[in-house]
Amino acid sequence: MWRKTKFWIVLFSALVVLGGGAFLLLRGADTGARTARISLDGEVYEEIDLNAVAMPYDIRIETELGYNIVHVEHGAISVSEADCPDQVCVHQGRITGSMVPIACLPHRLVIEIVEAEP
Repeated sequence: MWRKTKFWIVLFSALVVLGGGAFLLLRGADTGARTARISLDGEVYEEIDLNAVAMPYDIRIETELGYNIVHVEHGAISVSEADCPDQVCVHQGRITGSMVPIACLPHRLVIEIVEAEP
């Protein structure tokens, strides 16, 4: 009986430690300085200091492949509208950190947040 209880306690403790480690890893170290880099077809289209944004605004990016409307606000960026068929970039929502970029593959658009070097 004691072995089964000990097993479950060890298993639960290991899961808590792994979950906490994953949370800290995904959260990352917040340096505070964030720059959004918008790239089209592998080339940098624009870089925006997200900490300097006082009022939210939109950028319309049009190419021969279609258009994306990028919504910029203090500390975050998102794609609010696009004419691509799958709408993955729109449904991804806003990003505030550098872990996962926004990608619109049909339009060859990538938006990533680049953390400033300490």
